[in-house]
Amino acid sequence: MTADAGSLPGKAARPSGSVKAKHSLASRLVEGVSGGLVRVFLVLVGLFWLVPTIGLLLSSLRSPENIAASGWWKVFTEPSQITFDSYSKLLQNEDITSSLLNTVWITVPATLLVVVIGSLAGYAFAWMEFPGRDWWFLGVVGLLVVPVQVALIPIAELFGAIGIFGSVLGVVFFHVGFGLPFAVFLLRNFFAEIPRELLEAARLDGAGELRLFFRVVMPLGAPAIAALGIFQFLWVWNDLLVALIFSDSGSQPITVALQTQVRQFGNNIDVLAPGAFISMVVPLVVFFAFQRQFVSGVMAGAVK
Repeated sequence: MTADAGSLPGKAARPSGSVKAKHSLASRLVEGVSGGLVRVFLVLVGLFWLVPTIGLLLSSLRSPENIAASGWWKVFTEPSQITFDSYSKLLQNEDITSSLLNTVWITVPATLLVVVIGSLAGYAFAWMEFPGRDWWFLGVVGLLVVPVQVALIPIAELFGAIGIFGSVLGVVFFHVGFGLPFAVFLLRNFFAEIPRELLEAARLDGAGELRLFFRVVMPLGAPAIAALGIFQFLWVWNDLLVALIFSDSGSQPITVALQTQVRQFGNNIDVLAPGAFISMVVPLVVFFAFQRQFVSGVMAGAVK
């Protein structure tokens, strides 16, 4: 007699179609619930992260009397408290308006110079042969561990000797000097991952180093360059320590101007709140505008 397949030893019975359907349905339900919980959690984290910005915005839209009487959340029950008088007073404050312009004059050149010089140096360290290349690169990497505080006094004396201390140019040079080591380190490692065959094919077509850099390397390195630009912009825009030391009353950025307002006019909240919000919202706009490039640049090289 021939034994039935289900009774043979060592052979497990195959699950029926209904069992498979139940397992599939259960797994889909679990994945859906877990995915929904993750999304809800991320939304709550994002809203919690935005609470200070929202609170500062609503405070900047209230009068000093209302700010002193209650918290910013009172706006939700009394929308009539919202007014733009604080922003009109801000535009009439010459210290704040001139400091905003100084911040732009400091941040934009410091970011562009670091991106351009760091890109050229990163390409040179990655693909050009010159004596002592690796030792020079190790020296650049070593500069990453130099604290900013250590160099404040020596560079201040140097800038004073050459006549740029207390000017916008001096603040820009300091930020460029301390931003370049990280820029060179980041872009050199990214450019080194570009396939050598691609560069050799461009050289066979007659492309020189500059043409190769601008036509091949720059487009491929756009995510890393964008991430570097965002890092540098945020660092320079939000800086207080360097600007507090290397700028004077005519070249101070918005961070120093707000700090001065706090020290001299402790109750000048109708100027401080809108000024602080503008100082905060500009980096947020820059970050969200280039969020995709920032994420691509941060993840560059993580996956081959």
